[in-house]
Amino acid sequence: MWEQLKPFCDALWIRDARTRDIQSILDTMVQTGRFNVTSVKHIKSFLSGVYRLALQQGYYEGPNPVRETSLPRTRPSEETYAYSLEEVLAMINAVPEPAATMLATVAFTGVRKGELRGMLWENYRDGEFLISRSIWHGIATEPKSKKSKAPIPIINNLAARLALHRERQGTPIAGPVFQNRLGKPADMNNVLRRTIQPALNATGLQWHGWHAFRRGLATNLHRLGVDDLTIQAILRHSNVSVTQTCYIKTVRADAVAAMEKFEIALNDTKVTPKRLTVM
Repeated sequence: MWEQLKPFCDALWIRDARTRDIQSILDTMVQTGRFNVTSVKHIKSFLSGVYRLALQQGYYEGPNPVRETSLPRTRPSEETYAYSLEEVLAMINAVPEPAATMLATVAFTGVRKGELRGMLWENYRDGEFLISRSIWHGIATEPKSKKSKAPIPIINNLAARLALHRERQGTPIAGPVFQNRLGKPADMNNVLRRTIQPALNATGLQWHGWHAFRRGLATNLHRLGVDDLTIQAILRHSNVSVTQTCYIKTVRADAVAAMEKFEIALNDTKVTPKRLTVM
C-alpha cells in the first residue's frame, strides 16, 4: 500500500499534514486514472490507520486529518476474474517446471502470491501445508490475518507434483519451496515475466493475475457443491461474506460440465504431464 502512496506524498511529514493535504493526495491519485473506487477506499482506510497509530504513539497531535476527507469520484471497480478448471489445467500443462508446480500450488491451495513465495518445506507435513509467512517486495511478514496463518489440505494431484519438485531440489527438509538460483525465495513476478508469460503467449492462453487462481478455487469448489463456510476455511478468510462477495464468481452453465471433466481428469493417470516422470 505504501509503495502506491509514496509517489504522491512528496516531502509531506505526518505531523505537518492537515485534512486539505490528505484530500489533495486522494484527488491527485484519482486524476491519474490508475485507481478505482475500491482502491481509493483502501488507501483512505490505510492512511486513517497510520494517523491513528501516530496518535497512539505520540508522533502526532490533533484530530485525525483523514477523518473529514471525502472520497473523490472515480471509476467503479472492474469485474475480477476467476480461472476455470479447464484454464487451470491448460496453463499448468503449457509452462515448464518448476513454474508448472508453482501454478498447480496456487491453483489447488488458493494461497496468495506472497504466501506462495513464503512457503517453506518444514511447514509441509501430514498432507497439509501450514502458511506461516508472506513475502511482499522481498520482506517477510506475518500472513494477512490470524485466520490466514492456518494449514491447507493438499490434494493427491498436487502432492505428487510437490514430491517430484522436492526431489529435483535434492530432497531438502527445510527452506523455500520455490527458490531462485541463490536458494532464496523466488520472485514470482520474475518467474511470470521470464517463464510463464512467454509460454502462455505461445499457446494463446490469457493471464489474469495470480489472484485469479484464488478466486477460481473458490468458484470451482462452490460449483462442486462445497458449502461457503468450508470454502472460507480453505481460503482462510476472516469473514465468510468476503468469500461470498469477492471470491465466489457466477460462471457459465457449461463450466459445470468442465468441472466434472476436471474432477475425473485429476484421477486419470493419462492426463499426467510427461515431464513429471522421474528419469
